[in-house]
Amino acid sequence: MDLDDDACYRALSMRDARLDGKIFVAVRTTGVYCRPICPARTPLRRNVTFYPSAAAAQSAGFRPCLRCRPETSPDLGAWRGSSNTVARALSLIEDGALDAGDVEALADRVGVGGRQLRRLFRQHLGASPVAVAQTRRVLLAKQLICDTALPMGEVALAAGFGSIRRFNETFHQLYGRPPGDLRRGRRPEVSAGDGGGIVLQLSYRPPYDWPAILDFLALRAIPGVEAVEAGTYRRALIIEGVPGLISVRPGALGTLEVTARFARLQVLPQLIARVRRVFDLGADPALVNAHLAKDPDLAPLVAQRPGLRVPGAWDGFELAVRAVLGQQITVAGARALAGRLTAEHGAPLPPELAGEGLSRFFPTPAALAQIDPASLPMPGARARALVGLAAAAAADPQLFAPQGSLAAAVSRLKALPGIGDWTAQYIALRQMREPDAFPPGDIGLMRALAGPTGTRPTPAQLLARAEAWRPWRAYGAQHLWASEGLAPPCSALPLSSPPQSKATHDKLPA
Repeated sequence: MDLDDDACYRALSMRDARLDGKIFVAVRTTGVYCRPICPARTPLRRNVTFYPSAAAAQSAGFRPCLRCRPETSPDLGAWRGSSNTVARALSLIEDGALDAGDVEALADRVGVGGRQLRRLFRQHLGASPVAVAQTRRVLLAKQLICDTALPMGEVALAAGFGSIRRFNETFHQLYGRPPGDLRRGRRPEVSAGDGGGIVLQLSYRPPYDWPAILDFLALRAIPGVEAVEAGTYRRALIIEGVPGLISVRPGALGTLEVTARFARLQVLPQLIARVRRVFDLGADPALVNAHLAKDPDLAPLVAQRPGLRVPGAWDGFELAVRAVLGQQITVAGARALAGRLTAEHGAPLPPELAGEGLSRFFPTPAALAQIDPASLPMPGARARALVGLAAAAAADPQLFAPQGSLAAAVSRLKALPGIGDWTAQYIALRQMREPDAFPPGDIGLMRALAGPTGTRPTPAQLLARAEAWRPWRAYGAQHLWASEGLAPPCSALPLSSPPQSKATHDKLPA
């Protein structure tokens, strides 16, 4: 972030919420680092140092503030816009890449050398990849201590500590006290195994268009797997072989309330990473909107929906299957096909998770790879592509993980059965969280930018037009897709009009 220390201090003095999550304030006289909105008395200018991440402040020897709780700040580390390599690496770290691997393996996955990755992390985050992973672990544990009644042993496991001893040592070193002393009050401990699940508040940067993202998910909710009721999203999910249920709804101001029921708490960090991805909690809407509003056609859409996000995906394979199913049919038709596929090939929920209106998990790649294509209710070529896609995903569990550049990811995806450029860009946009992914052949986008005479831009013209939206082309596309029912920018036709070619195979993104 291009702010000097004097500008950062002015922001601290004004308790500027716009910089919450973008800078962390370390106070040398107390040894504490804070958020810029901390309610404590403003320290003297000569006593503070500013860091671009919590990991950087912690690596410098400062401990998290107990008043403003840095663990609850919006997580904007992947949205600085200055290094896509760092953003991809952060996404992989959130998914546990450094729990079982090292920095060299992580660097290889994002297409750089280990030394270069460390240099980029130091440049953009002020800390090494290992320090970032360790800080995330500590801050998650701190949040669980403060926001739940879990026993300390379960907190340690849920936050990713290898042992309770290591957990206790880390908190003694950082806070000078045992972790139990950080829990306010002495309420009875409640194990996650008692059936109530874990409830967490995950922060985002306002504004947030909850109705828009809920409508998006409701339209695509697979029967038995997902449900949207009374403003709450629920679904059944398997993470690392562990089955569970999750529900998400609006929480306190600037947060989403997440309730998770999983038998093994070790999957909690990955679950949180997926929630952040699906609900796009890392976005900085002010930054994105200011950039996109320079386009005269996008400006009114941005003004009408300033909190619009790009919905992510729970699983790359599931998203790819949805896209293949949706070729040349409506979103509702693809949803029905996905429901039928799940009913026939998805595993049922275990008895302890039953009773909330959900019944099955989405089929695994291994399960769908065994299907006879002739038995599927779709054209033969698409059925064979679906089974081939499942076989490829079963052979490579990292097939849909962020790897290398956007261009490399799209090229790799296009080599898969049934995946063309549109689908590859869409997977990159929703699963790999590439903010610059953009499908120029999408009929909805071309229709939304039709001129006063109804003339639509060609894919090449649309691609050239979107060049000015970089590095946020995915958000520009989302505003155009969401413009159905709003005042169109230029006599745009409804996005629900029938597709006109095989390349534009869906009325809306599946």
